[in-house]
Amino acid sequence: MSTQDYAILEFERYYGRRPSFVVRAPGRVNLIGEHTDYNDGFVLPIAIDRAVWIALRPTATRQVILHSLDLKQSAEFSLENIKHENQEWVEYFKGVAWALQQAGFIIEGWEGLITSDIPIGAGLSSSAALELATVRAFAAVSNFPWEAIKMAQIGQQAERDWVGVNCGIMDQIISAVGQAGHALLIDCRSLKTEFVPLPADIKIVVLDTATRRGLVDSAYNERREQCKIAARFFGVPALRDVIQTDFDAKAEALDPVVFRRARHVISENIRTLQAVNAISQKDTVKLGQLINASHISLRDDFEVSNPELDQMVNCAQQDSACYGARMTGAGFGGCAIAIVHIKAVHNFTETVAINYQTATGLRPEIYVCTATDGATITSI
Repeated sequence: MSTQDYAILEFERYYGRRPSFVVRAPGRVNLIGEHTDYNDGFVLPIAIDRAVWIALRPTATRQVILHSLDLKQSAEFSLENIKHENQEWVEYFKGVAWALQQAGFIIEGWEGLITSDIPIGAGLSSSAALELATVRAFAAVSNFPWEAIKMAQIGQQAERDWVGVNCGIMDQIISAVGQAGHALLIDCRSLKTEFVPLPADIKIVVLDTATRRGLVDSAYNERREQCKIAARFFGVPALRDVIQTDFDAKAEALDPVVFRRARHVISENIRTLQAVNAISQKDTVKLGQLINASHISLRDDFEVSNPELDQMVNCAQQDSACYGARMTGAGFGGCAIAIVHIKAVHNFTETVAINYQTATGLRPEIYVCTATDGATITSI
């Protein structure tokens, strides 16, 4: 049974009637371009074939009525008087409704059932997927046009200003506009996007370390501030504007920690654009080298890896079928990714799982991912 059919069945079981729509919004994995988004830089994510699904139908009231199948929890709130009440997962729905109203949209009530197969806290952007699925749900019942980038900005505003996570725009954009078989180059300043066809002979493998991010919010905010300090030092709006020669000429005067943070961002932007070029030239070996270099930079200069991520990356890189591997996401736990030859992917996943568990005592989850479309809606 497909996830869509499952969501429909469970909606009928819970609400006693058939839904009018099913919406889905995917999680994401970032091939390269980590911690560059909030520095106005470049990122290269894909939307993955794991998603948040909402089966729903409009109601005659101004209420939003929710049931989370996975959490086995229910909630509701009024669109007339949205209040922040620290209701955990419910605040994402409230935040989207609030952000839509702030942007001038007239939104209607609905009842919905939510399910997801995106691991929470693994760095695969379950929160952005939830936000974009919610925007899709409101668009379905309120009949306003779907403008993907604008809807991504609504999701970002909900997470940043309502939930309180000072995130970049990458996760919401890729969840909104992803395309099957493609990565998406995003210029995080202009929000210009470019689809990049992925090589047919590789698979992207997500390697969940079975560790979850700790103290990530404070560390994340600290690194954002360090990047701002570096940008002010160079007299530019963001580190995206610092070219390598200027950095090499002046950076020794920086505080050593700020120096390393800036060096990562500047070099990562270069690697991301080089990765697009490598993909266009079908140079998978070069792509893998850039991904490996990204991990070293994230580990040593940005210092957002952890021992389990390093071990997972090492296990992946030791396999001859792996072109390159690195941590992905905010860091301090969660997932790594590997680019693997398609013919050897089964043996790769088995070998890496065994070697990682032997080294750490932790049992990893490994997902072979396909690049998929962004947020979609199906009328029932």
